[in-house]
Amino acid sequence: MKKILISCLIIVSILLLSLKLIKPIFEKQNVTGTIIYKDNNYITIQDENNIIYTFKGDSIKENIGSIINIEYNGNLNKNTQYQDIEIIDYNLLTKTDNEIPIYWLDNGLFSDFYAKAYEKLKTLSLDEKIGQLFLVRLPDYHASEILKKYQFGGYLFFQKDFADKTQNEVKSMIHDLQQASNIPLLTAVDEEGGKVTRISSNSNLVNSKFKSPRELYLSGGLDAIQKDTINKSKILYNLGLNLNLAPVVDVSTNPDDYIYERTLGEDAQTTSKYSATVIKASKQTNLSYTLKHFPGYGNNKDTHNQSSIDTRTYQELIENDLLPFKTGIEAGAEAVMVSHNIVEAIDADHPASLSSSIHNLLRNELNFTGIIITDDLDMGAISKNKNAALEAILAGNDLIITTDYEHSINSIKQALNDNIISVELIDKLVLRIIAWKYYKNLIT
Repeated sequence: MKKILISCLIIVSILLLSLKLIKPIFEKQNVTGTIIYKDNNYITIQDENNIIYTFKGDSIKENIGSIINIEYNGNLNKNTQYQDIEIIDYNLLTKTDNEIPIYWLDNGLFSDFYAKAYEKLKTLSLDEKIGQLFLVRLPDYHASEILKKYQFGGYLFFQKDFADKTQNEVKSMIHDLQQASNIPLLTAVDEEGGKVTRISSNSNLVNSKFKSPRELYLSGGLDAIQKDTINKSKILYNLGLNLNLAPVVDVSTNPDDYIYERTLGEDAQTTSKYSATVIKASKQTNLSYTLKHFPGYGNNKDTHNQSSIDTRTYQELIENDLLPFKTGIEAGAEAVMVSHNIVEAIDADHPASLSSSIHNLLRNELNFTGIIITDDLDMGAISKNKNAALEAILAGNDLIITTDYEHSINSIKQALNDNIISVELIDKLVLRIIAWKYYKNLIT
């Protein structure tokens, strides 16, 4: 009896193993998306959920910008930079020039404004479209003239740009820039409070510096956070600003961490409540806020000066660092900034800002449909990468922060000229940015 039982177990094991081995051969699968990148070695598509997949090989002969349906064996992995599958066949799908391509559409935050944005998009030159992809650090000189030439999506202001100015001088400066822009500008600032105070360092503009999130929380809890957000938003908007690159929702409870001073200084659950509080409060104002620095800074080094490698496990990130981003997104966050940290558990080869796996996590797992913004490409962790702007849009970013705008714009133009990326990719990104501007009532 024992021998018979053992024989049966062996037979069952062989059958199960056989099924496991032959399953991939017969289970063909499909994915549909737009070709956004192509060279001699790789092809990259973006599907209808904005998930990005890169395949090795040159078996697909269609041009960039084409919408294709791929039949394959194997399994797609959203958390892998390059897909290990067997492409069996593919077919080209048709599209019309007069309607928004179906694979650009979603039920996202700005979807009510896609139709208007698409009509606006058709009126723009290619140079104007490329310019909209960039949030540029305000130049020291000739900012209006430079803006007229490049038509940036927005300008980012720092402390020096407000130094010693009166309220009227700041309003006049921003008004003149808006007048120079064909499309209303995003006017952005990092006004976090505490360590980072671009506006409130000038007592002509604000009576006293905005307090850090931790100071506010310890003095008055989330109620103090809510009141501060509304008050701060009114002050910034009155000066002509419409985007705050805050709050910092990184989780840090260790005072020795680089990022600690800029955080709430509490655990993931409390930081999640903070995140939702700021976003909900901001919805009562005319100012947009930005969750940062995805997927969570942790105890990593300062990427302003050097590269930084995050060695935490995937489970640690999911159970801890992603929670404040999740609650902020559910509260209606319009923008998320991605850090330059290399997160080994997700993508050991690319900074988060240039990793499609990181962006897939944000789009797919957290269901974020808003604007993904890079941290500044001129920071030390990434500044040596001369193709950073191109890699940023291929990774899934919508808006790129840069100081060296000429190099960044030229690299995009060169990629278009070399037929590495398509105008359709630029159009899709710009559609979301313009829809955001409609959503914000910048364009009416």
